[in-house]
Amino acid sequence: MTRVSCLLAGIALASISTAALRADQLVVASFGGAYTASQSKAFIEPFMAEKGAKVLTADYNGGLAELRSQVQSGNGAWDVIDLELQDALRACDDGLIENIDASDLAPAADGTAAGDDFLPGTLMDCGVGTIMWSNIIAYDKTKFPSGGPKSIADFFDLKKFPGKRGLSNKPNVNLEWALMADGVPNEKIYETLATKEGLDRAFARLDTIKKDAVFWGAHAQAPQLLADGEVVMTAAANGRIYDAITKENKPFEIVWDGQIWNLDVWAISKASKSKEAALDFVKFSTTGQRLADITKFISYGPVRKSSQALVPEAIRASLPTYEANFKTSLANDLEFWADHQDEVNQRWATWMAK
Repeated sequence: MTRVSCLLAGIALASISTAALRADQLVVASFGGAYTASQSKAFIEPFMAEKGAKVLTADYNGGLAELRSQVQSGNGAWDVIDLELQDALRACDDGLIENIDASDLAPAADGTAAGDDFLPGTLMDCGVGTIMWSNIIAYDKTKFPSGGPKSIADFFDLKKFPGKRGLSNKPNVNLEWALMADGVPNEKIYETLATKEGLDRAFARLDTIKKDAVFWGAHAQAPQLLADGEVVMTAAANGRIYDAITKENKPFEIVWDGQIWNLDVWAISKASKSKEAALDFVKFSTTGQRLADITKFISYGPVRKSSQALVPEAIRASLPTYEANFKTSLANDLEFWADHQDEVNQRWATWMAK
């Protein structure tokens, strides 16, 4: 996910250290940079203006260590926290965040209940989805003047689309795409990967492109490899490629087929001293309109169905949640990876060392 450092100025909003937080203020913890800036513009500033509330932001680097410490000590420095889905599930299981009833959330403008308006998998017992980002394939259009790849299968087709491929140096996403390219339906991907035969099948497919693969470790490297001509197509985070296209005028194109999506959610700390106000903020910032508004500032997809038509037309087709982009998508299966990550990592390390 793209989180570039930037400085907010000219608004009644402050990023402050944990030590400086006061119990009489609503504090929203998030990842900083461009991401928090987008949340500030779309959610926090309008909330302060409409509610007359004071909201402060606190930056953190993800994970649950700080939140766990606050809950265990009873010193609730944060009220609302932006959590990646895997952390939200664990925090809920560990009793670090509050339950949130979907019936408390605002309905869609047409009266559709929130529980029916949020995309499947974006509401949980203790968290409310906000944005969706995804792993996608991107390519350099100048390398394929007769037409570029359209599918995950094309990524694995070195004869039709010759050239180096950029891949993450971790097994996640690579194995899912290998099975997609090998003809496994999306709904059977994780079921297949959970078997030895399925894992063998995924690695066999990856073997077909390994000699032409360039492995990267950080998402920022993917568009750079493409820009430098070291690869002709690469796995990447959608936001990184969108920024390269719109801000740097790079001749890149996204292949949305088989995108594997991930989710961020709002959660409320068990140690919050302002739980009512925190829920008020979560409700305010997850209406269809507010979630659509964040797309004006960052290229992540809103997770409410009613938001889609409210997204500015100029950027709608560039989002993971756009209907045409989303139809062949796959949700990252966190339970699968929680159960199998260690064994798959060992197999991956052996494969990489060959």
